Amino acid sequence: MIKNPLIFAATSDVAGKVRGKAFPVSDLEKRAKKGVGWTPTNVMITCFDAIADSPFGALGDLLLIPDTETGVELDFEDGGPVERFMLGDITDLDGKPWDFCTRSLLKAALERMKAAGGVSLVSAFEHEFQFKTGSNQPGEAYGHSGFSERRVFGETLMAALDASGLASDTFMKEYGANQYEVTNDPASDHRSADQAVILREVTRMTAKRLNEQVTFTPIRDPDGVGNGVHIHVSFLDESGAPATYDENGVAGMSKITASFIAGVLKYLDSIIALTAPSDVSYLRLTPHRWSAAYNNLGFRDREASVRICPVTATDPSSIARQYNFEYRAADAAASPHLALAAIIHAGAQGIEDALPAPKVTEEDLSVLSTDELEQRGYVRLPETLEDALQRFEGNDTVCGWFPAEFASVYVAHKRGEIAYLKDKDTSARCLAYEEVY
Repeated sequence: MIKNPLIFAATSDVAGKVRGKAFPVSDLEKRAKKGVGWTPTNVMITCFDAIADSPFGALGDLLLIPDTETGVELDFEDGGPVERFMLGDITDLDGKPWDFCTRSLLKAALERMKAAGGVSLVSAFEHEFQFKTGSNQPGEAYGHSGFSERRVFGETLMAALDASGLASDTFMKEYGANQYEVTNDPASDHRSADQAVILREVTRMTAKRLNEQVTFTPIRDPDGVGNGVHIHVSFLDESGAPATYDENGVAGMSKITASFIAGVLKYLDSIIALTAPSDVSYLRLTPHRWSAAYNNLGFRDREASVRICPVTATDPSSIARQYNFEYRAADAAASPHLALAAIIHAGAQGIEDALPAPKVTEEDLSVLSTDELEQRGYVRLPETLEDALQRFEGNDTVCGWFPAEFASVYVAHKRGEIAYLKDKDTSARCLAYEEVY
């Protein structure tokens, strides 16, 4: 038995990768106060481990301070090592949140939303992923045989999630080849993003322990389906009562919800660079893939970028507790903290500007011309990462939500990622992301 095992202090960085440092568990009390050393240029490490042009160079020192409330200690009881890791915040040496710490950026966005609307967040992340190993049995979309083939994995994973402090919800065979979905219960404020990071890591750990390989890549096969991350959102007022639903509102939206969603839709084409941030994300975000291609709101419509979700309750109080909406233009190339921060800022802007309730679409927007879309108030979302980056950096309002240098650093990071792929064809680009996510 190892007498003084290691625990990994982690951050979910702007590449959506979980990076950090390990230290002896015996040092946890000290490290929870003083942290471990970190370097500014680490923010420029792309998902492919290339370092994009960095404004920091070799200069500067930071601290990564683990949050003991996020600790995971996971024993698979297979004779292998116990997994221990903990998420944290990056600060400067004086304890001030660093401008590029995704977790701190989310906390700031949540404070803004609370000030704007007097509400707090309840949210949950739905994840799709694919096995890189095993057979692809045809005819098993949502099938029992497909589930049974991975029953051991699913049961092991759900137990691991519960042991990691997440309340597991569902595990299912999805539509795509070797594709599955796993969900867990909602959480408050920034904790849902913490849980999304933990879920991805625990899923990968579970696969490795069972001699499997999984990937959360946005899309493996250009001709196949993609892997989305669907972010479910609802609100509580200051008394803790549900604040998302109003039976007299458009599609059941409360005034706060309507303005929040209107803000998300208004700025969606600019924030998508943060929520779907890979080069191959835009192969998935096309019409008729049940993903997101336009800045529209749908009522129980899986083609919409934002969807009002169904409820099973019938009495008003139960409906209010269940009522939520879903942001669908995201994937696991994004840090959950950064993706959620972008959504919250857009929604808070909508609340601050008292934007009116958006219309609910009931038509196929892909058949409309650009002029017809514009007349209805819709835009086609970016079709490449470069287009998304240009819309992000060109939107002064959106860039203004973040610290002064954030936009330029983020765009430089992502252009470094694009440069790595410049000589690769579509299949090779998909494979590159499959390997790192």
